[in-house]
Amino acid sequence: MASNPKLHQQRLGSLDAYRGITMFLLIAESALIYRALLDLFAEGSFGHSFFLQFTHHPWNGLRFWDLIQPFFMFIVGVAMPFSLNKRLAQEESRSGVTRHIIWRSLILFLFGTGLHCVYAEALVFELWNVLTQLSFTILLTYFLIRKPLSVQLAISLGLLVLTEIMYRLYDPAAPFVKGENFGSFTDLLLMGKINGGGWVAINCVPTAAHTLWGAMCGNILLSSRFRPADKIRYFVLVGLAGLMLGYGLDWTGITPVIKRISTSAFVFASGGWAILALALFFWLIDVKKVKGWTFFFIIVGMNPIFIYLFAQILGHDWLTDFVRIFNYGTLGVLGLPENILELFNAVFTLGIMWYLCYFLYQRKIFFKI
Repeated sequence: MASNPKLHQQRLGSLDAYRGITMFLLIAESALIYRALLDLFAEGSFGHSFFLQFTHHPWNGLRFWDLIQPFFMFIVGVAMPFSLNKRLAQEESRSGVTRHIIWRSLILFLFGTGLHCVYAEALVFELWNVLTQLSFTILLTYFLIRKPLSVQLAISLGLLVLTEIMYRLYDPAAPFVKGENFGSFTDLLLMGKINGGGWVAINCVPTAAHTLWGAMCGNILLSSRFRPADKIRYFVLVGLAGLMLGYGLDWTGITPVIKRISTSAFVFASGGWAILALALFFWLIDVKKVKGWTFFFIIVGMNPIFIYLFAQILGHDWLTDFVRIFNYGTLGVLGLPENILELFNAVFTLGIMWYLCYFLYQRKIFFKI
């Protein structure tokens, strides 16, 4: 599909593409496409090992899918200096922007907690959704966004040190045991329950570093003090440093890489990958101008919160079941294997969600909070 030039006017193409690809991967998961692809291959085969990367690691380790949430948090941070400057340029007062950010964070919190009610089909109070955590990280980043980079970096590192201290004080002998750590303890205090998968609400503290690092990168991208090549070089060096710190902490046995409780090692490693991805997209799209392929993904990222909520509420269940009626009813008569029918079902479901984004884009309908 050809690129639409109007889409790129006065926008950072790399950020739009980065957001769009991340959202496309998220809705693909809601369409159950990774599960369908995984079921095509026998356990132990290369294909099975490859598509296993699109599932969360059960505990100590890092798979590709573990990076999607940090990418999401990071991208929000990158976009914040751009959106803040735009609002101030429209002569909105600083106090007005502050009220908007507080309101936005409240809405995200309600969306996040509301999704858990949908999942449970009952009124519950659970704080494990990414939107709930994003409501905290956005608010913190906003109040730090005009501080010097050195202050922002110091605070982000302080959040990770605080995380280490909390977990190690709670259980000095075994601080990172699934379901028996400081995060699970705080969940019992906040919600009276713990998550069976090991997820914890206190993740909002360490993962705030992702959003804060994103805002720091966004300010660098906006700066006219650095040439594009210098920005890329800086991102690459910082990204590699994040990988060295994260994997180094894990390999030396100091702190394991665990996504489900966002250990400092995980935050460093995933943050490093997030910054390297930004460097790649900025170099390819904004510097080299290779952007014709991005339109397909960008339109998915134009309504990120809407399509995320749609995919989470309707994608997994209603839409996949709806598509299955017609998919199985027509292709089923061909005698295709169950795993092939499920793959077609996932592809058709993903196609419908993509077209919904395209439909909204064509009509210039953008849901904002």
